[in-house]
Amino acid sequence: MKAKVSKAVIPVAGLGTRFLPVTKAVAKEMIPIIDKPMIHYIVEEAVASGIEDIVLVTSRHKNEIQRYFDYNAELEDRLVKSGKAELASELKTIAESCNIICVYQKDPAGLGHAVGCARPVIGDQPFAVLLGDDLIDAPVPCTRQLINVFEHRGTSVVGVMEVPATEVSKYGIVGGVPIDDRTLKIDRMVEKPKPEDAPSRFAIPGRYVVDPAIFRHISETRPGKGGEIQFTDALAALARNEGLLSYRFDGDRYDTGDRLGYLEATLVFGLRRPELRDGLVRLMRAHLPS
Repeated sequence: MKAKVSKAVIPVAGLGTRFLPVTKAVAKEMIPIIDKPMIHYIVEEAVASGIEDIVLVTSRHKNEIQRYFDYNAELEDRLVKSGKAELASELKTIAESCNIICVYQKDPAGLGHAVGCARPVIGDQPFAVLLGDDLIDAPVPCTRQLINVFEHRGTSVVGVMEVPATEVSKYGIVGGVPIDDRTLKIDRMVEKPKPEDAPSRFAIPGRYVVDPAIFRHISETRPGKGGEIQFTDALAALARNEGLLSYRFDGDRYDTGDRLGYLEATLVFGLRRPELRDGLVRLMRAHLPS
């Protein structure tokens, strides 16, 4: 029987070059969608999925992420004294929601290397990986959906979504043998293929639940372009040796690492806020050409 999935890895050591110049001073993951930083939504998904320990793989220049999930007794006390006890309680809840553990990726050697840095904390347990650029809004958290598949099938699983043929070159694409209408047994993984070379239109947007054997495959993966250890290569080895499934999750994904995707997520989440919706609609109408 597989162990309970109670740990997750969130790599946050990247430089965020697509959001320069602001990321020269602010971690990309701390850029807000309305009034919560991007990383808050990712951590919320993990916690709602039953994750208890979250390993942030970060760099020494990104301490503001760790501070965000820590207590700030002085600020909380000031808010309570100024009649904002509800806001103070919300800030305290952020710190209490889970156990945040930071490890440092000393060299920017790729996503596979970043995940491998978490090995001393994860140990010999299965775990989830959530990429901070991908905000997935779903009735049942995407990570929870993958954990359910892992617990049912006993095999590592990656979340996938179907994309148009014109967009397969932007993603890692999987191919394999169908198990049911949402699940494939993966036998091929191609990173950013041409449309004519793609084994399917099922793309991996950044959610995984994996067996700890992935660490061995990461350690055996040779660096590729730019000296980086690719997580996709380690996953392909996992598929060949221990097995790997893909699961077409239910939910809407926003690429918040892209400026247009970030704006889309901001609009969608803003329109859901009762106190913002009417004003936001008025602003949009006022600025759209007639």
